[in-house]
Amino acid sequence: MESPSSTGCACNQVTEQDQIRQLDDILSEYRSVPGGLIPVLQMTQAIFGYLPETALRRIARAFNKSYSEVAGVVSFYSFFNTVPRGKHTVRVCLGTACYVRGGKQILASLKSHLGVDVGETTADMNFTLDVGRCFGACGLAPVIMIDDDVHQRIKVSQLARLLDQYRNGPAAHKEDGE
Repeated sequence: MESPSSTGCACNQVTEQDQIRQLDDILSEYRSVPGGLIPVLQMTQAIFGYLPETALRRIARAFNKSYSEVAGVVSFYSFFNTVPRGKHTVRVCLGTACYVRGGKQILASLKSHLGVDVGETTADMNFTLDVGRCFGACGLAPVIMIDDDVHQRIKVSQLARLLDQYRNGPAAHKEDGE
């Protein structure tokens, strides 16, 4: 990742110090609130994009809890992430209908295209690969979601083009008439 000084542009980048200040403001408001740990973790993840160890240690101190207790809460809930996530999240449905209609092959192809396994993020920070058990679109199987967009009746042959649309941004969607 390039620093603002190496590109010559600050480009509205939030510094780690800014993030820590935001976290400290939240902690000062929530440290004495009963049940405040989960909301603080959610807000912290919104600030950092994930829950870095340094933030978890700061939260543990503020709530007068051990680091392992806070980390245990984080690991219990699947919506918390302790590693940076990609700009886009690609989720493959592996519910029964999607699985029998090719979901497993879709997942294998995505692993190959992206060069990552489930739960990992590409080196360029564009994509994080995940799976789901049912997206409620069984009649349209196999289904994948990229961010909040549902893509139905996906074929392995479509994946490279679809990923390129997200990699290249909104202009790629418009050019393809989507």
